[in-house]
Order: sequence, then C-alpha cells, then structure tokens
Amino acid sequence: MATIINADNGVISGSAGLKTVADSSGVLNLQTNGTTAVTIGTDQNVVFNSTGAITLPIGTTAERPTAANGMMRLNSTTNALEVYSSNNTSWNTISTFVATTPTVQFLVVAGGGGGGRGTGSWREGGGGGGAGGYRSAITAESSGGGASPESALAVTSGVSYTVTVGAGGAGAPNNTSNGTVGSSSVFSSITSAGGGYGGTNDVNGGPGGSGGGGGPQGVAGGTATSQQGYAGGAGFVNGGSNAGAGGGGGGAGAVGNTGTSGAVGGAGGAGIASVASGTSVTRAGGGGGGGYQGGGAGGSGGGGTGSHNGNTNGTAGTVNTGSGGGAGSNDGTSGAGGSGTVIVRYADTYPLATSTTGSPTITTSGGYRIYRWTSSGSITF
Repeated sequence: MATIINADNGVISGSAGLKTVADSSGVLNLQTNGTTAVTIGTDQNVVFNSTGAITLPIGTTAERPTAANGMMRLNSTTNALEVYSSNNTSWNTISTFVATTPTVQFLVVAGGGGGGRGTGSWREGGGGGGAGGYRSAITAESSGGGASPESALAVTSGVSYTVTVGAGGAGAPNNTSNGTVGSSSVFSSITSAGGGYGGTNDVNGGPGGSGGGGGPQGVAGGTATSQQGYAGGAGFVNGGSNAGAGGGGGGAGAVGNTGTSGAVGGAGGAGIASVASGTSVTRAGGGGGGGYQGGGAGGSGGGGTGSHNGNTNGTAGTVNTGSGGGAGSNDGTSGAGGSGTVIVRYADTYPLATSTTGSPTITTSGGYRIYRWTSSGSITF
C-alpha cells in the first residue's frame, strides 16, 4: 500500500476536501480525485504517473533565480532548457529548440497625407490627401500599386527590431495652402512612405506613398512610390466662375479620380483589404477632393470626404488606416490624414516574442501569431 494524500472534489467520498490514508510502507502517493499523479518511493525517487506534462519555470536570463545545484528552467531569452550545476558553477544548456526564430510576414502602412484647400472664383476646392505607402508580405495579398506580396522577412533571435507608426499629415492651415505629407512607417528594413499632400489652387498634388490630389486648376495629381500606391487625380477647371474641383488622393489599390466638370471633387482612390490582423480590414484609401458643387467621396479603407464649398468641411482619414484626408474649400476646412499601422505575424507554432514595446495588440488567428501596433515600439524575437 502507500500513504495517500488525495485532493477530493467530492466525487470519490461525496465530500470535498483533502483526504489522507496512512500506512507504514514509507511510500507516498499524491492523488487528485482518486487518481495517483505522483509517487514518491522510499528511495526518494519521484514518478509522475500522468500522460500530461510538467510545466517548468519560464523566464529571461535576467530573471534567473539565485542558483542552487540541480535547478532547471526554460530560458525565454535563449529559447533553451538550462540546468545549474555546482560542478562548473554555471547554467548549462540542455538543448536549444530548432528554428527558434520564425520568418515573419508584415503589413506596413504609413500615415496618410492631409487634404489641401482652394479659394476664390474657380478655385473653390483643394486636392485630397494621398494614402500612406502600403507594403505587404501577407500571403496571397497585394502590396500597394498592384504589386505582388513581398518576401517574408528573416529575423534573428535576441535582436530588437524597430517599429515606427507614421502620423497622418495635417490638413491645410488656410484656404490657400497645401496639406501636409504623412510620416513614414517602419518595421526593421521595411519603410513605407507617407502619403502625398493635397494641392491648392494651381498646385500639383504632392508625391508620396500614394500621390495627393491636384488643385482645382486642372493641375496634375502627385506621383506614387513604386509598389506602394497609386497617383492622385488631377484637378478640374472649365474657366467659369466658381467651377473648380480638386482631384482625389491616390489609394493603395487605385488612382485618385479627377475633379469633375460639374465642379465636384474627385473621389479618393480605393484602399486594399487585408486579413493581416485576423479579419479582413480595408486600409489606405485616398482622400476626396473638394469642389464648389460637391465634395468627392473618400476612397474605401478610411479616406476622408472632400468639402462642398462652405457648406461642409473635409473630414479626416480614419486613424491607423493610413488613409488620406478630405480636401477643404474656400470656407470649408480640410481633414488630416489618418495615422498608419504596423502588423507582424508568423506561425503560432513558434513561441511568443521575447519582448515588445509600444503596447501592440497580440492575438492568434488562422494559424498565425499576430502583433499589431498603433503607436511606435519594437519587437525582439
């Protein structure tokens, strides 16, 4: 027999509690609900009887306890089992896990450009802000500008990788000003360019990840960065009084539209849908151009709507989508570009990253471990 200590929830004896049965064998059985989990013999050898597993203490190298001979733990810095030996007074690696550093996919979206404003006579609407640059290594999804997905990025264990989330550019400060270019977003060696500004009056849209819309004198939209987005639309003017319309900002998935002959601002270019975060989200739409007779719609993915003369204001691009801001007009203000985002994901068979900063949202979905930043930080694998 053996001395038994049994943690009973009431199933065995009908009464919950800690039960003991003593004998003189010197053997000790530890039970849960009548099933022996651990046996300690008279030789003090320990036998684990379950088919489960033992969970060892887990911590970084810096979190090692005061060492004593025979201690064992999982080192989360080195991804290795280690044991302390008094023979060589050091922690010794038992084994290093194979493929401890994954190859990671990424989505890096920069801040969108701010909308411009136009004023006077036929210059009643500015150009919409361009979407932030869109770079993706997500399987079977496009990068901006219709490019194929980029290659996944190899990372190194113990190295800290920079994450920068670009801010959206400000809208035009007055009715004869351009918007402001968005800020770049970065993950490691991957940089996405900020969205181009929306133009004013006879000023072209600004270049960027996607180009900003042109001002309302028939001027051109801004150019896009290769494989990150599309160009902005041109402004329109027919020479008549109060007939101007700015072009829509370019989006990651389509060019911005030209201002119309009816003095309606051009719609922003469409964004791109991605499942990088676990569900389908469309990002990086261009901002709508402003116009005397009507403001252009924002591009899908969060692009701001353009202003309709003095009747409405341009709206901002949606935060953390990298979408362009809607343009303003003579009396209607313009919108700022939306801030960007950085998403990193890899197979969930790999462990959690050693450390992160910037408070990313961490989830698992579809076989991936996913990190999504809405503010700048870092990640160490």
